[in-house]
Amino acid sequence: MPPEAATTTHWVHDLSPFLIRFNESFGIRYYGLAYLAGFAVAYWLLIRSSKRGQTTLTPNQIADLMVALIIGVLAGGRLGYFLLYTPELLLSEPLSILRVWDGGMASHGGFVGVTVALLWFARKNGQRLLHLGDLIVCVAPAGLMFGRIANFINGELWGKVSNVPWAVIFPESAPGLPPAYIAPRHPVQLYSAVLEGALLLGLMQWLLWRTPLIRQSPGRLTGVFLVGYAIARCIDELFREPDASLILGLSRGTFYSIFVLIAGVALCLRKSEPLAPAR
Repeated sequence: MPPEAATTTHWVHDLSPFLIRFNESFGIRYYGLAYLAGFAVAYWLLIRSSKRGQTTLTPNQIADLMVALIIGVLAGGRLGYFLLYTPELLLSEPLSILRVWDGGMASHGGFVGVTVALLWFARKNGQRLLHLGDLIVCVAPAGLMFGRIANFINGELWGKVSNVPWAVIFPESAPGLPPAYIAPRHPVQLYSAVLEGALLLGLMQWLLWRTPLIRQSPGRLTGVFLVGYAIARCIDELFREPDASLILGLSRGTFYSIFVLIAGVALCLRKSEPLAPAR
């Protein structure tokens, strides 16, 4: 007997992951464009911060920093996905990590990659690590927002079954079944785009421009971002279908966010020396 048919008033996801498609697996994907958009917005905001005296980094140094961040995000996010979510695949098919067209990035892994990139850049350029971190977390939510929107376009990382009016039928959640027999789900990717992206970006930019934290308390903005992201991610996970086995009864996104929250609280409580006045 087929399962009970879903409510036909729910929208059936039919978006293509390609802006331009050349063949079945090759083309210009929205996911790649999301990364480009995130890096472009981050660069523009950092240049703006430099011109307004929020940092002593020069435009050339910001360009070098962006290169390091791009490498850190991509390498950390990709490796983090395999280590945190599918370690068995990395062991059985190690070359699968190179199949970037199959997707698979982890934001928590991206955070680690960014941290490594900032450590390298800080040492190379004689910059304070916490100041660099504060600058980056004020622009990072833009990339998170675009990335989650791309997840929605791709029809991946869907939410739990729901009959709310805005629920979406994702065909890939039940391959082989006609849409009428597929349960609608929360479009949690869009929830994430708002919570982890738009709202967090607005908060961090407000703190950057309306408070003296960037110069008086290096590391505090990073702490606020980590706490805010951890809370937003845990809320999202309430509506998201787990894409890997649970850890201690928690989804992996929630479990890993606990450590992000702890790190954020520690940075918020940490005392640090103010930056030297700009010359």
